[in-house]
Amino acid sequence: MKRVVLIVNPYASRVDDATLAAVERTLMRAAYVRTVRTERPGHAVELAREAGEADALIVFSGDGGFNEVLNGVEHDDLPIGFVPGGGTSVLPRALGLPRDAEAAADQLADALANERTQRISTGRVNGRRFAFNAGIGIDAEAVRRVDERGRSPEGQRPGDLAFVAAFAKLLLERRGRFEPVLEVVGYGPAAFVLVSNGSPYTFLKALAIKTAPEAVFDAGLDFLAPRSLTPRTLPPLLLALATGKQARNAFRGHDLDRIEVRSESPLPLQADGEDLGDVTEAVFEAERSAVTVLV
Repeated sequence: MKRVVLIVNPYASRVDDATLAAVERTLMRAAYVRTVRTERPGHAVELAREAGEADALIVFSGDGGFNEVLNGVEHDDLPIGFVPGGGTSVLPRALGLPRDAEAAADQLADALANERTQRISTGRVNGRRFAFNAGIGIDAEAVRRVDERGRSPEGQRPGDLAFVAAFAKLLLERRGRFEPVLEVVGYGPAAFVLVSNGSPYTFLKALAIKTAPEAVFDAGLDFLAPRSLTPRTLPPLLLALATGKQARNAFRGHDLDRIEVRSESPLPLQADGEDLGDVTEAVFEAERSAVTVLV
């Protein structure tokens, strides 16, 4: 049987002892499973590097844990599986896995048994790998504000409603106006930039936010950059994000290997929902066929 290392974030919002036991039992149908738990931020990076002679890595976490494993894995042919354990869990859902952890583990066990894998591309921004999205400007500011709220006594991060509230507060503070504050090299000035490695960009519960509906995991990067935002252009933009239709007053890029963004003033940057600090330059690069995933 195959040997699997199961990396678990016990602080993820949908991870508990009973669900973990069910995930372990399900995976054991197809492999010997060694479970390791993260103890601190960044620990999953170390655990992925220490996986040793494992035949596959399975991650039971939220998107932050998935991102850490992708930044820690050192062999691009080592299959990785993602079990949704966070409040949003964009990556496994975008890969077609169920939201229920045990159901997702069942599909991954079947993929292990039948050696069903797929190569996918990842992105990298200023050296940090990301799986599904990155952004500079408004979405990164919302991520930061949610992080500033801290975690629950159980160590859990605020959920989707906190992000909606942070985004709404940003809009209210600026009265729905975002001026061009950065330059997308080769395209022009923009208010903010949303970069996608796949679609959707994220989820709000069951609603898929589609900034770049043509983005796929086996191609390059896409982006959406509104030139500016006003109370008049905001509703059409929100409708475009909910439906995937062309956004007015914005430009897009599709299947790109490199996107360069520059700003005179520091702006917040995020990747897969992780705050990467303030930057005046962001270089987004596609890593085509970078990792192997269980599907």
